[in-house]
Amino acid sequence: MKILRKPDWLKIKLENGKNYPLVKKIVQEQQLHTICTSGKCPNIGQCWSLGTATLMILGDICTRACKFCATKTGKPLPLDEEEPRKIAESIAKMKLKHCVITSVDRDDLPDKGAAHWAKTIVAIREKNPAIIIEVLIPDYEDELLQIVLDAEPDIVAHNLETVKRLTPSIRSRASYNKSMNVLEQIAKKKFIAKTGIMVGLGETQEEVIELLKEVKDAGCLMITIGQYLQPTKQNIEVAEYIHPDIFEFYKQTALKLGFVSVESAPLVRSSYMAERSFLNSLINKK
Repeated sequence: MKILRKPDWLKIKLENGKNYPLVKKIVQEQQLHTICTSGKCPNIGQCWSLGTATLMILGDICTRACKFCATKTGKPLPLDEEEPRKIAESIAKMKLKHCVITSVDRDDLPDKGAAHWAKTIVAIREKNPAIIIEVLIPDYEDELLQIVLDAEPDIVAHNLETVKRLTPSIRSRASYNKSMNVLEQIAKKKFIAKTGIMVGLGETQEEVIELLKEVKDAGCLMITIGQYLQPTKQNIEVAEYIHPDIFEFYKQTALKLGFVSVESAPLVRSSYMAERSFLNSLINKK
């Protein structure tokens, strides 16, 4: 198989600003899990330097084994009942205005972790009344989704990850149609819905445009599009490095379709510049 050389536009400038040590210290002291580290995110230096981090709840062991993801998979440990409090206190110490919470999948639990999600959102709000809470949730539908929504997060995201054709080979125990239904249910409940995809997995431009149309029709008006980067040798290989011009094309296409917030660039990830995306969505809705 041909080995793809990483292009210059994917070279990352290492950042270690004044906030980086503080965020790192809080994460380590509170024994928090972050998708920044477990997902080997290329933006960790930039985000932590800005004083932001995407915190991961429900442990750090996932019950699924998606081909793109570097998060550990296996039999998870019991829930940490102190986690909601620790997350809320850590966010307060970081002095965040906008927090992003995500989680592993917990198919081993009767409610798949939905109640723990709700407890975490409530704890964050009690400790940080003015904060914007963005949650990136598993494929919760119906009653499980309602448990999370009843805690009143501000933005509810669920990632499609890839186009419909590639979903069975990329995402473990997940369904494109189910994920699209999750987004539709979020939007119908009048919450801000958000999703994210990776490109460079072998999709066509036509498939991405079709996905954008379906997402918009579902009522989801915020989207992130980024280059898939193979985090470990055990993960699926990159099929193609997408040129920045194509990312700009996807962005302009999405905006023309009516999306209010689009982050589309090679190093974009689902929580990248989350606060900016939220503010843009408010401006573009007017």
